[in-house]
Amino acid sequence: MKGKGRVTIQFGCCYNYATDKNGNPPGILKRGEVDPLPSLFKVIIKRLIRWHVLPPSCIPDSCIVNIYEEGDCIPPHIDNHDFVRPFCTISFLSECNIVFGTDLKIEAPGEFSGAIAIPLPVGSVMVLNGNGADVAKHCVPAVPSKRRMDESKRPVDYSPIPDLQGLEPLYYDDDGAKKSPPQHHVSRQGTRDEFRSEKKRDEEPRYSARFRVAMRGPRNRVNLGGS
Repeated sequence: MKGKGRVTIQFGCCYNYATDKNGNPPGILKRGEVDPLPSLFKVIIKRLIRWHVLPPSCIPDSCIVNIYEEGDCIPPHIDNHDFVRPFCTISFLSECNIVFGTDLKIEAPGEFSGAIAIPLPVGSVMVLNGNGADVAKHCVPAVPSKRRMDESKRPVDYSPIPDLQGLEPLYYDDDGAKKSPPQHHVSRQGTRDEFRSEKKRDEEPRYSARFRVAMRGPRNRVNLGGS
């Protein structure tokens, strides 16, 4: 799949960036063949939870890998609300900037200006939530060299990934020794129906996150590579 100069590889769900030839609107496709999350991505997700980068109530269950050639970019946008907040981005291969602002301007092909530019070093993780995800737009200017990225999401016929359920962060006492997590942090992630019924009580664990290789959510998303 090509878009804005980059190639994307999607896992866990298929997201339409624009209306396709079958008339499907932008958003997560309700039906479509898509590969599950690779084992390596599951290893990354588990570490993000254990290291308190993402909460256990927000476990990524899909991702988009964005493969960038030199000069590729992502124009200003706010991520589709098919993906639950927060989402995270993990960057690989080369450093680039992500630009934020409510009034981003296109100065030239692949060149954007905005209120703030944040560098994304190789191996960095950026978590977007609140106004940073829903009010300010963000974009990635033309990358200086080849890089890749992922994003996490979830489709309507979602079913939980068994070996990613019940993950908990690691806890340590003042002496640095591991200890059991507080009782209120221990939660069970159930079936899709259980998730929906909990949502009615506004206490559901939300699946969302984005990897940059790239991962996202209500599909939980992870983006590997850049936003």
